[in-house]
Amino acid sequence: MNVSETVEIKLRKGEPVERALRRLREKLKMEGVLDEMKKQRFFEKPSDKRRRRRARAAYNTKRQQRLSA
Repeated sequence: MNVSETVEIKLRKGEPVERALRRLREKLKMEGVLDEMKKQRFFEKPSDKRRRRRARAAYNTKRQQRLSA
């Protein structure tokens, strides 16, 4: 994932820094930045990526069938 825009928040007047950091973390999570950072932390072999994606697809298919039945 290439993040072309910087994720930023504006500190509101009288807002504690801790609350602003919490809003920033939530925004990063929604954008998927944290998940991407975790994935990029270590190299993943292409075969492992394919295996993980296939397993995820199988899980989603089973889940859809279970929910629609």
